[in-house]
Amino acid sequence: MRKEIEQAVALLEKQDSQALEQALELLQGTVFSFSMKVCGQREDAEDTMQEVLVKALPYLPRFESPRALLVWLYKVAKNRCLMSRRKSKFAPKQDLSLDELMPDRRELANLAKEAPVNPESLAIRSQQARRLREAIQQLPPQYRIVLVLRDMEGLTDEEVGDITGLRPGNVRVRLHRARLFVRQKLARQNRRAAVLEKTGRSSHATPATSEKRPASCKALFAELSNYLDEQLDDSLCETMEQHLEGCEPCVAFLASLESTIAQLRNTPSASLSKSTAAKIRRELLRQYPYPPPANDGN
Repeated sequence: MRKEIEQAVALLEKQDSQALEQALELLQGTVFSFSMKVCGQREDAEDTMQEVLVKALPYLPRFESPRALLVWLYKVAKNRCLMSRRKSKFAPKQDLSLDELMPDRRELANLAKEAPVNPESLAIRSQQARRLREAIQQLPPQYRIVLVLRDMEGLTDEEVGDITGLRPGNVRVRLHRARLFVRQKLARQNRRAAVLEKTGRSSHATPATSEKRPASCKALFAELSNYLDEQLDDSLCETMEQHLEGCEPCVAFLASLESTIAQLRNTPSASLSKSTAAKIRRELLRQYPYPPPANDGN
């Protein structure tokens, strides 16, 4: 649950125009930030934010539950974002294959040789932030929504399920594959950048090889996100840790995935300028004054 939603509901309970504007400011920031992460374009995000708040404003005083307001806002914003991107060629329109997102034996070996990644230093580098945004925008929409809600907006699996209509188990599957997709894209982009810096020439990704990953490693790959999120039962967690103790490449891969998740969670939220945000709120409140005019029965 985002604290901004809880604060907004508490303000709405005061039932006065000043509190309404303060609540609207909180919701404005939440919807715009989410829309930027999903849409990727400021104009689309602004349009989404305004449309969502126009729909929400007449009904805001009726929301007594922060969870109900959170689910409603994100549902409307999600649908509007997906509509605005229907004609986009950015994202592929297919399911993500777990097998294609996993490294082969050669990549695992290379990962084990590379220096550990510091996610905090990566998160504040502008080039890395750009690469992260590009990777997110290349995700198929059904995976991008789950990733943004869970890792970037900080919602729970259950809240994501309420917003998307997915069962918690399906949320976990899509989340894991989305994380792996972004990790894979970042790894390739960073590798090309490293080659360019070293040689002065751009490098394209190496064609896929037939070097299969070890079967013992592959069996555990599907559970890596559950392991990092501490959602494995004790016996499977013990099995995972026993394997990691004797498999340096898998330890390196896990660290790479953990770094990707840290970057997603540390991504700063986009915001409107204060003057633009205030102007939009004034226009909304002009259209929907609060409290509403009394009905005299005539």
